[in-house]
Amino acid sequence: MDFFTAMEVIASGLSAQRTRMNLVSENLANAQTTQTPEGGPYRRKDPIFQSAPLAVPFDEVLAGSAADAVQTVEVTGVVEDTDPPRLVHDPGHPHADANGYVAMPNVHVVEETVNLLMAARAYEAGVTALGSVKAMAERAISIGS
Repeated sequence: MDFFTAMEVIASGLSAQRTRMNLVSENLANAQTTQTPEGGPYRRKDPIFQSAPLAVPFDEVLAGSAADAVQTVEVTGVVEDTDPPRLVHDPGHPHADANGYVAMPNVHVVEETVNLLMAARAYEAGVTALGSVKAMAERAISIGS
C-alpha cells in the first residue's frame, strides 16, 4: 500500500467518524424535543457504515492485483431508532396527553455521551495514523536526498 492509498483510507474513516459525531451531537441537542415538524417527539439517529473498495486504476484491475483491494468506509445512510418514546408524567406540559403523559425522545444522554467518546477516540486514532503516514513519507523522501 502506498502513502496516498493509506491517506485515502484514513480520510474515509475520519469522515465517517465526523458524521457519527455530528449525529450524536444532534441527538444530544434534541434530547428534550417533544414536538418535531413530522409530529411526535424527536427520534435518535444512527449512521450506517459500510466498507467500500478503494477505486483502483484500470491497469491494476487488468494485472489482477485488485483482488485484494483496499477497503475504505463510507456512510451509506442515517436511520432513526425504532425504540418507542419514553413516557414521562408531566400534566402541566403543553404536549401532555389526556392522562398527563408526555412522549419524550428515545435519547439516553449517557449512551450518547459514550457514543461521542468512542467516535472522538476513533477520530483521534485516525489523526494519529495520518501523522504516522506523513512522518514515514517525509523519512522516505529524506533517504533519497
